[in-house]
Amino acid sequence: MAHYLVIVESPAKCKTISKYLGKDYTVKATMGHIIDLPEKEFGVDLENGFKPKYTVSKGKSRVLKVLKDEAADSDMIFLAPDPDREGEAIAWHVAQSISKSKTKIKRVLFNEITKNAVLAAIEKPGEIDMNKVNAQQARRILDRIVGYQVSPILWRTVFRGLSAGRVQSVALRIICNREDEIKAFREKEYWSLHAQFSCIDRLFWTKLISVDGKKVDKYELPDAASVRSIIDRVQGKQFSVIDVQRTEKSRKPFAPFITSTVQQEAARKLNYSATKTMIIAQQLYEGLELGQLGSMGLITYMRTDSTRIADEAITSARGVISTLFGGRYVPDAPRVYAKNKNAQDAHEAIRPSQVSLDFAPDKLKDYLSKDQYGLYELIWKRFLASQMPNALFDSTRVDISANSCVFRANGSIMKFDGFLALYDEAIEDSPDGIESEDNDRLPELTMQSQCALQKMLDKQHFTQPPPRYTEASLVRELEDKGIGRPSTYAQIIDTLKRRKYVNVDAKRFFPTEVGLMVKDILVRQFADVFDIGFTATMENSLDKIEMGQREWVSVLKEFYDPFQKVMENVKLNIKEIKAKNQEVTQRTCPECKKFPLVIKWSKNGKFFACQGFPACKYTEPLEKIAPMPSDEICDKCGAPMVILTINGKRFLGCSKYPECRNTKSLSTGIACPREGCTGFLIERRTKRGKIFYGCNTYPKCNYATWDKPVAQKCEKCNFPILVYKETKSKGRINRCPNCKTEYPIPDVPAAV
Repeated sequence: MAHYLVIVESPAKCKTISKYLGKDYTVKATMGHIIDLPEKEFGVDLENGFKPKYTVSKGKSRVLKVLKDEAADSDMIFLAPDPDREGEAIAWHVAQSISKSKTKIKRVLFNEITKNAVLAAIEKPGEIDMNKVNAQQARRILDRIVGYQVSPILWRTVFRGLSAGRVQSVALRIICNREDEIKAFREKEYWSLHAQFSCIDRLFWTKLISVDGKKVDKYELPDAASVRSIIDRVQGKQFSVIDVQRTEKSRKPFAPFITSTVQQEAARKLNYSATKTMIIAQQLYEGLELGQLGSMGLITYMRTDSTRIADEAITSARGVISTLFGGRYVPDAPRVYAKNKNAQDAHEAIRPSQVSLDFAPDKLKDYLSKDQYGLYELIWKRFLASQMPNALFDSTRVDISANSCVFRANGSIMKFDGFLALYDEAIEDSPDGIESEDNDRLPELTMQSQCALQKMLDKQHFTQPPPRYTEASLVRELEDKGIGRPSTYAQIIDTLKRRKYVNVDAKRFFPTEVGLMVKDILVRQFADVFDIGFTATMENSLDKIEMGQREWVSVLKEFYDPFQKVMENVKLNIKEIKAKNQEVTQRTCPECKKFPLVIKWSKNGKFFACQGFPACKYTEPLEKIAPMPSDEICDKCGAPMVILTINGKRFLGCSKYPECRNTKSLSTGIACPREGCTGFLIERRTKRGKIFYGCNTYPKCNYATWDKPVAQKCEKCNFPILVYKETKSKGRINRCPNCKTEYPIPDVPAAV
């Protein structure tokens, strides 16, 4: 009996695809890349046509051995990683690694993990697309060149551990540029004037739009006096209608999701980060257990830049819409959306893989997590809405004038909801927050109709700076400028957060001091490499490699030759660059008394250091809270120890510093509760800075608790300590970590 091997990228797909193909097929996963550039060396031969040195990825030797063993027993091998550049590169590396086998190897592509799609792909296998492989290879080598050669410049001028990714640094530059705009912004006062009229027994609001034929924008009324002059000018005058326009306006539905738009909309409507959105989308694509429906993928491939939809999916969507809403909600012809100028159009838009009411979100809710359901419902509704008719509105615009001052009212009534019956996109607020004078309905006014002025309302406003980027607006900006590609947006944003180049507050990106410094160095020293336009051009070059229009080595050479010259110049001036990033203070080093102290950076923030380093290694925190006395005695010199707080971390330090530099963790004074242990619980921190309490004899004793220990025995089980907790529902309590008994803490009455 024939035996076939199918190799996919993710283990989550194995179970689903195995059910579709039957017992003659074995499905194995690479679990990502099995071959890559080495972790701890450059791995690119710059003198020999940028030849890469590929090695087995860390931890993948066993995976590769399993694939080789399975390949040796197979009559045919189908390579089925994801249908993009990365997936094509994985397929190529697998083929190269098992090429000693004489077994026939074919490439298959799944745009959706459904039975029909999988069987159709197996029946018509193809070959590995070397253009895609070369595009991925060029990107990988390009990023390795920039990362390995520019990052050490940051290490030598700021501190070790910083990175200078080719695309992430441009995204950082965009965020920092916006911060510069905000700092440079100067607030301006302006006013608006609104008038309420009555006509035909109906009240409605208007807004001043012109005076003496000149349009009034927000700078034409700079202060209260200018508004007062208009009010005096029209007070007691007769107002009449000078223009009426009635039109039917339509609003088109939004195109189905692509990678960037699903990240933006999930951020706005579901409060998901780009990374979270892509993780959940991957789960929906790879396949989930759906009870009697079996295991299958619920959406098409989620890394795409195309709004194209398969004809059969459109036909099914029209049937579902008709069933749900009736024939009025099915347009005469299917909708086709224009192709984005930068789109590769390799895959369909993101849509439900099964377009039928049996797979409606509500029918599958019991099988999905809350996050999976939220994203699936968003994709489902957006796709169906994209094939529904326009929403129609009766719109009326009326201009009313007195003494050459024109006020305008807008009225709009929905006459047919169309796609809005199912879905409406979330819109971010306008930064200036200017309200328009929109009324639900206006009276039937005609030319020369007389209107009675009821009251006037003047409003003071202030111009607002441009808003900081959210994840949604940053993704949109990257897409608009051609920076990165759909599969990279989440990774770019995640890297900026992880490197602490940016902080997120109220969903907005704020560059950190380190981020601003990194941006300044990179832009100053590598102006072209980290130029927004240059990076977009490089993305286009990679796309051309994929389309077979450029040769990958020539693209790399075109980049590297000028880049190398810049690198040589930077290395010659490294001391000068470093000096610019160190502030020399007027304080003399208290240890060597020869050199001034300078302000340097480390991964924990700024600190003072002697300019005579390495001869003098004196350092001192830049900011520290005054030490507090403790009962501890230094076990090295016998002096009292004090409680120090530096960079938010509390610990014990010798009071004779710098003569004695002994430090140790802060003790709670509470004995470790583990039976037989003679240690004490001390305050400790995880690598990410989260406080916990553990035994000071670790690793001999590994007792630890997240909650602050309390020196009180449990009355129920006699456990030697309790822990302090505070919740909204229960307030302040002490809880036994052993039997979970809770002891409420009474509030102390305020002094009268």
